[in-house]
Amino acid sequence: MTSRETVTPIPAEKMRRRPGPRRALTEDEILDAALGLLDDGGPNAASVRGIAARVGVAPNAVYTYFPDKAAVVNALVDRLLGEVDHDVFADRGRPWRERVEALALELRANLSAHPGAVALMIGGPMGGPHALALSERLLELLADTGLERTDAARAAHLLIVYVFGSIALDVADPKQSGPLPPEPERTADRFPRSAAAVATMAGYVSTDQYLWGLRRLLDGIAAQREGAAVS
Repeated sequence: MTSRETVTPIPAEKMRRRPGPRRALTEDEILDAALGLLDDGGPNAASVRGIAARVGVAPNAVYTYFPDKAAVVNALVDRLLGEVDHDVFADRGRPWRERVEALALELRANLSAHPGAVALMIGGPMGGPHALALSERLLELLADTGLERTDAARAAHLLIVYVFGSIALDVADPKQSGPLPPEPERTADRFPRSAAAVATMAGYVSTDQYLWGLRRLLDGIAAQREGAAVS
């Protein structure tokens, strides 16, 4: 008869798995993950659960740093605005129009690299420290033109709407805009002006068109400044 080896049972408390070291996490890692999700999947891709999975933590760990998704988005938007190089438009010795164009081009270059985040900028408040610093510089720039305070504030708002709106349209996913109407609905017979403008419209998403519109706005701001000076 073969003897059996006696196996001593392991106490249950020793069988419980000891927790490993807690995963270190930073706000920047969370924002990096959110930006990566937005870049990969568009403006609806950055859920708290998705962010947590991307950095390898439980969702509660994200909530330790940000109370909700909106707070993550606001912080991310402000960080992107903080990457704008103020030196390109801060030289008060340059003509004010050149400074505005430099700022507009800097914003377009930076934000177009992250199209998924642009729509979130349009849809939410921009009240973080970097956004406020940018707004302050823009108001200073417009004050240098000779505009009085109210007109400078209105001009700043107009420029922000144009710049961010143009960028949002430029980076929009054409698939989300719906299909083009059937070919018969786009014939020159029914829509002759639209047909004649096709070549021009094809260049709407371009730096040339962006600057064309911006310069028309700057013409209006300059006229407002000159009119105020005369009166």
